Amino acid sequence: MADAAIRFGIIGCAEIARKVSRAITLAPNAKLAAVGSRSYEKAARFAAENNFPSDAKIYGSYEAVLDDPNVDAVYVPLPTSLHVRWAVLAAQKKKHVLLEKPVALNAVEFDAIVEACESNGVQFMDGTMWMHNPRTAKMKEFLSDNQRFGQPKSIQTIFTFAADPDFLKNDIRVKPDLDAHGALGDAGWYCIRSILWVADYELPKTVIALHGAVLNDAGVILSCGASLHWDDGKVATFHCSFLSHLTMDITAIGTKGTLHLHDFVVPFQEKEASFSAGSECWFNELVSGWEPPPSKQIVTTDLPQEALMVKEFSSLVEAIKVKGSKPEKKWPTISRKTQLVLDAVKASIEKGFEPVELGN
Repeated sequence: MADAAIRFGIIGCAEIARKVSRAITLAPNAKLAAVGSRSYEKAARFAAENNFPSDAKIYGSYEAVLDDPNVDAVYVPLPTSLHVRWAVLAAQKKKHVLLEKPVALNAVEFDAIVEACESNGVQFMDGTMWMHNPRTAKMKEFLSDNQRFGQPKSIQTIFTFAADPDFLKNDIRVKPDLDAHGALGDAGWYCIRSILWVADYELPKTVIALHGAVLNDAGVILSCGASLHWDDGKVATFHCSFLSHLTMDITAIGTKGTLHLHDFVVPFQEKEASFSAGSECWFNELVSGWEPPPSKQIVTTDLPQEALMVKEFSSLVEAIKVKGSKPEKKWPTISRKTQLVLDAVKASIEKGFEPVELGN
């Protein structure tokens, strides 16, 4: 491991932290330095079960991790309702912040988090892992090619999974005081990000939640969808749900080409991912086939996408720590736009599926 490895502390022992702690171990420029929970016993058990190094510190509080001078950055997998408190405090303690998505309950909380990071000179990044898969960069090459894809016209994306009865009753993602966005925050965040990614992060003019949203007795969203509309005629739709079979699709249609993939959040295989790209396709003479047919593109990687996320984040932190660089603003900018659309979808549902206007 490099001497300049960024030392991570994890505050909270959520299930997703198992995956990210492994990612920190796999990343060549990162190191697990500490973990904290509301009890020492829980933190110690988490460290033992997830192969923390023997010199990693175990703490019985979140504050102790933030007060550790040997921690450079923190990964925060806490419930969304706790993000603003702990992310702001982490930034004030000069810890760089890798924050699980959804980032905040609303844009006001989001801005408080990012303002704290910017004013304290620390890097912010959210935990949208698929953004760091090399397949994503390869797909972007296709989408940016005016000769092969052209101008985007229509985008559809879906992320659903069928949660079991225990999840639907007890998981933090269905509790209004913990993760009030429900499926919209947990799964819809990915859909919204993918739409913005295709649209080169141009915010839509109008967001309209689709009729048919399902809420639990506490008012938390279990299933919903929305349509997004731009002034230039682009349209997008998404559906997210805790009530339907596991599906992770993106379809992006341009004036000259189409992109499809079916595993955008978590690839079917950890170190290999594919997508379908078709350009200027048409029917054959008898209209019995396509010419040319779409092609399957395969992209391999030595590291899983979550480790690549940690590697990218750690590189930015190292540049600040060693070279005196300024924090990269790309990531908070992308996150904020995702938050704005998420907020608009929720507002549209609350207003009886009325359109919500967004400005750029």
